[in-house]
Amino acid sequence: MRDKKRRLIHILLTAVLLLPCLFFSIPCAIMAAAASAVFLVFYEMQFSQRRSKVMKLCDDIDRILRGDNLILFDEYKEGELSVLSAEIHKMTIRLREQNTELQNEKQFAKEALEDISHQLRTPLTSVMMILGLMRSSDLSESERVEYLRDLYELLARMKWLIETMLSLSRIEANAVRFAKDTVSCRKLIEQSIDTVSVTAELKGVEIRTEIDGDPEFIGDLHYTSEAVVNLLKNAIEHTPEGGAVTVAARDSNISSNITILDTGAGIPEPELPHIFERFYRSSEYTKNGFGIGLAFAKKVISAQDGSLKASNHKPHGAAFEIHFYKTTI
Repeated sequence: MRDKKRRLIHILLTAVLLLPCLFFSIPCAIMAAAASAVFLVFYEMQFSQRRSKVMKLCDDIDRILRGDNLILFDEYKEGELSVLSAEIHKMTIRLREQNTELQNEKQFAKEALEDISHQLRTPLTSVMMILGLMRSSDLSESERVEYLRDLYELLARMKWLIETMLSLSRIEANAVRFAKDTVSCRKLIEQSIDTVSVTAELKGVEIRTEIDGDPEFIGDLHYTSEAVVNLLKNAIEHTPEGGAVTVAARDSNISSNITILDTGAGIPEPELPHIFERFYRSSEYTKNGFGIGLAFAKKVISAQDGSLKASNHKPHGAAFEIHFYKTTI
């Protein structure tokens, strides 16, 4: 309909322009009519070619929407559609990247749920077994107390796993607003040690502190304490009975620093680059945990513009270094 209207308008304009030409000279009118016809044919060819490219571009977009990832838009590098095709090409690349990220996230979520289900299945089975044993009327009081202690430990581990996973998910979804308070490293360390003191005492591990002055940083005491507690639990777990965990804090010109040292066997060198990955468990060092405590600590500290690094120190043992920078780097 638009093509017919455009042609009709062109013919009417040509007729209007030919009238003065006929008044002055018939050959002039014929030449004007011929020029108009040539222009109309040339215009129709150009318009047809442009319409063909537009239709081709629409077909390419439709193929992309149906999942074809081989469209490159190379044939639209010149002409009127070059700018539009370039923008569509950039949008297509971004959509492909987002789709890949979405697929990776779905796969990660699937694997995470499978891992959590596996981690919960084992303690749940143990809980059911212990409850079955406790139903026996032949149990002594000491055996019943021991079973209750085992139940408490199993349920506490399950509770910690679920709460840590929820907190980690909220942080990754940017649903957590960290406080911007002035936090004393001394208070942070004391509060964190209080949380794990019973665990350390039962394991026979001494916790020492070496705090130089009163270093401070801007952050969230609650979440940072949870992160430090996870690091301390990890250190206590990998320190043999009679060993020690040392928590040191000091101030420097660019950062406030907290270091946690243990006297265990240390971290295998090939695992150091992966130690903060969620659910990473591949050797004797990581097989007893759930693989999320260190990942949670890393997320919390990084979210507050800090850094967390793992290494080994001499003569033996693992070291975790926390740096809260006084200026954002």
